[in-house]
Amino acid sequence: MHISIKRIYDPQDTGDGYRVLVDRLWPRGISKEKASWDEWEKNVAPTTRLRRWFDHDDAKWDTFRQKYFEELDDNKEGVPHLLQLARKGKITLLYSARNTEHNEAAALRDYLMQQSSS
Repeated sequence: MHISIKRIYDPQDTGDGYRVLVDRLWPRGISKEKASWDEWEKNVAPTTRLRRWFDHDDAKWDTFRQKYFEELDDNKEGVPHLLQLARKGKITLLYSARNTEHNEAAALRDYLMQQSSS
């Protein structure tokens, strides 16, 4: 499986494969017509409560990942769907956060990779 992550504001590349937006909220400053994505899978995003608590604070990253993984464990629709897409070919998880290391797409990619190997 090949799962990558990319900011939705970055240009689309032919190597991106199937592009899935994984934010709960639509990204600021980009229209749906100009965004290049194949699917918006907002039900795999962290809950609003968890997202607000994390607030992209690097010091909360490990705890955020743990709590987000617990949410994903209970996600019976979105997670299997993304795993199925990733088994078919390359997917790119799109996100809007400025932090390119500590964001929900990075955590989601790690979670999906763990699920695929178990």
